[in-house]
Amino acid sequence: MNNIIAGVIVGVVALPLGMAFAIASGAKPEQGLYTSIVAGLVISLFGGSRVQISGPTGAFIVILAAITAKYGIVGLQIATMMAGVMLLLMGLTKMGAVIKFIPAPVIVGFTAGIGVIIWVGQWRDFFGLPKVAGEHFHEKTLHLIQALPDLHPATTALALLSLMLVIFTPKIPYLKRLPGPLVAMVAATLIQTVFVFDGVATIGSAFGGIPQGLPGFSIPAVTPALLVELVGPAFTIAMLGAIESLLSAVVADGMTGTKHNSNQELVGQGLANIVTPLFGGFAATGAIARTATNIRNGGTSPLAGVVHCLLLLLIVLFLAPAAANIPLAALAAILFVVAYNMSEIRHFKHMLRHAPRADVAILLITFVLTVFTDLVVAVNIGVILATLHFLRRMAASVDVHEVKGEDLAMELKHHGIERLPDDVLVYEVEGPFFYGAVENFARVLGITHTEPRVLILRLKRVPFIDGTGLRSLEEVCQSLQARGIRVMLCDACPDVRHALVKSGIAHMLGRGGIYRKLIHAVRSCLSPTDTTAQPS
Repeated sequence: MNNIIAGVIVGVVALPLGMAFAIASGAKPEQGLYTSIVAGLVISLFGGSRVQISGPTGAFIVILAAITAKYGIVGLQIATMMAGVMLLLMGLTKMGAVIKFIPAPVIVGFTAGIGVIIWVGQWRDFFGLPKVAGEHFHEKTLHLIQALPDLHPATTALALLSLMLVIFTPKIPYLKRLPGPLVAMVAATLIQTVFVFDGVATIGSAFGGIPQGLPGFSIPAVTPALLVELVGPAFTIAMLGAIESLLSAVVADGMTGTKHNSNQELVGQGLANIVTPLFGGFAATGAIARTATNIRNGGTSPLAGVVHCLLLLLIVLFLAPAAANIPLAALAAILFVVAYNMSEIRHFKHMLRHAPRADVAILLITFVLTVFTDLVVAVNIGVILATLHFLRRMAASVDVHEVKGEDLAMELKHHGIERLPDDVLVYEVEGPFFYGAVENFARVLGITHTEPRVLILRLKRVPFIDGTGLRSLEEVCQSLQARGIRVMLCDACPDVRHALVKSGIAHMLGRGGIYRKLIHAVRSCLSPTDTTAQPS
């Protein structure tokens, strides 16, 4: 019973949001409802979270609006299906865990940037402004500011009332159980129906209302040239959808104490985005706000998601004509609040004040690029900068140092060796031996101030070694051998030992070049013919 109640409540919440997100994305309001119904049903049945509610979301608005403006609604649907295939492949190839590694400053930066774009993008419907020109964000914003003196009084009044109702309904006794967006939409619609203010844009005046019933099955017309053009936009939808859905699933896990299956979630998202455009919808993903509403109202299984879809289906079948008088200003007010919640201002400010300087720089760069250039560019550059910063820190953490004889005294005496021979040097490498650490390694070993007979490299604390690291190690060993210095490697873990053998370094060093333990290498130095040396 709790799942049925939760499903009904979530369906009521999803009603205004689905239409608002569709209109902001350049689609028709009913397409937002179709997306909520079809995608929500498929993901509830095949996704990796038992409580996830999916549908159109605010995070997609910027991307989808740009695709619709350039390629039309058919182009958007084709890009959505392509993104669905990509998401399905991500899930089948177990990429769910990898998506989670996108750094927090990048995620916070681009979601805050999307929030700003959505907020400014709704000014026209909120204030009843005329259509303005401008291709870029700063141009549109400037023209909207210049047009503000021409705002439509009735539209603005309805928008402000709707905004107040969205914000304060949860704080009003007897109304706190009702969804604020629904209260705002119903109130504004009733006022417009009664007073019929001139010049107030409604769903009826802008879109001709909402058709009663569901669309039939239809395959969008596809051409090879269009497929090639839409690869980039489709990949953006897929990546953003994967991030958004998995973030929502993580939030749900925290609220319920459960554990979602990230790869199955991507499979469900992929199937939904393949199927939904065939029934008039567009891109969908996990919706954090609706998922949280589901959990807070007792949702514990996919049944709640199915009920939410059935409720929206009944509304479309029987109440669609009533949507004609819904003011666009009310939907714009709802999106104002969505944009504010997406921007996570408190989290953004906290990160600015307390995060390391490099993370703050990545946050601000991603935010600025999202707002003023392009979300794809912003995310790519943000991830690249975060990766480079991580590699720099990892390389700095790799330590190559000489181990003195006195530091090894106890270990040697335990095995019956008095001391380390004077003509034997021991160096220890600590940290991952990857391409970022190569320079540090080569520099330290290249400036040995003595010419020892033997140089032992201890790899006990090297968890892995990559191709560049192997090549650098080989070059250093060859350089030392050319100077007449014998090189030995010891204490490597199984993975590193396998890499050393496979790369040919073990063969280059010859028998007695790689030892399992440091003590065996030292014994070999004391007596090259000693049978206890145990070379590997």
